[in-house]
Amino acid sequence: MGQARTVAVFGAYGHTGRFVVARLRERGFLPVLAGRDPGRLEALAAAHPGSEPRPASVDDPASLDRALAGTAAVINCAGPFATTAAPVIEAALRAGIPYVDVAAEIEANVDTFARFSDRARAAGAVVVPAMAFYGGLGDLLATTAMGDWTAADEVHIAYGLNGWHPTEGTRAAGRVSRERRGGRRVRFADGRLEYRDDAPPTLEWAFPDPMGPRAVVGEFTMADAVTVPRHLSVPEVHSYMTVEAVRELSAPDTPAPTPVDRDGRSAQTFLVDVVVRSGGAERRAVATGQDIYAVTAPLAVEAVERILTGRTRTAGVASAGEIFDAPDFLRSLSAHLSLDLHG
Repeated sequence: MGQARTVAVFGAYGHTGRFVVARLRERGFLPVLAGRDPGRLEALAAAHPGSEPRPASVDDPASLDRALAGTAAVINCAGPFATTAAPVIEAALRAGIPYVDVAAEIEANVDTFARFSDRARAAGAVVVPAMAFYGGLGDLLATTAMGDWTAADEVHIAYGLNGWHPTEGTRAAGRVSRERRGGRRVRFADGRLEYRDDAPPTLEWAFPDPMGPRAVVGEFTMADAVTVPRHLSVPEVHSYMTVEAVRELSAPDTPAPTPVDRDGRSAQTFLVDVVVRSGGAERRAVATGQDIYAVTAPLAVEAVERILTGRTRTAGVASAGEIFDAPDFLRSLSAHLSLDLHG
């Protein structure tokens, strides 16, 4: 298999990384397995014959260069992305290949846009951060719901999770974000990110059937607060999370996800309800599926496929809804998501 179908996965042996490796192979790509732990890379390579393990560390640029040598693109699955994103993007720019990551960390995504937008655009490079359940999916749904509107008053993204068993990577990223924020919470209002010390509100969101009305934590801000307003003219982006998911995420003794099917997915289900409002009009886009970590993999792999085949709308650092045809992208995920699109 030639370079055109060879994709490096940094953090390949992590929880999400393993899903990404499996989806790459299903799509006819040859994954190069990269990460810090040689033993875990070798074990993963044994499960995926033909996939080459290449140890690499973010504090060793030469090792990253070796990991990316001869590849067509890199997907970064290794958090916290506050630590890994910049070094891997730098390596991708040196190698002249596209970069995609699955970062849910708000500040890490802000950093990527701020630090690399000019350089990536000047080089004609493609960098797509937050190409994941948080950040990417919400952006694609909001962009689809906007349709032919050039601006809107507000975007609401409600996450209906039946629970949330976080991975160690999720917990580590959360710790880094809390430290960077000084324990404050964040929201996107009046066209900018705001950091607040007060408690978020609890309210009710009327999810569509079969979920129906549920108690949610309001202003539970995720990476969509970065990706959506990067390219949509919307001054308010509000997000919500079901209280049971917040409770499990916050509890220190909640176990990691447990696989329940042959694909390795957990029993977690989700419904993402996106509502865009302009004046008195409202548009909606809804996605349902199973396991937020597992569904991140087809999002990231489809992004790489489209970048490598030239199905993009811009270069530089771009969010999912900005660089891809959002409705077409979502329809391509029909094996992984059920969609109800009104945009």
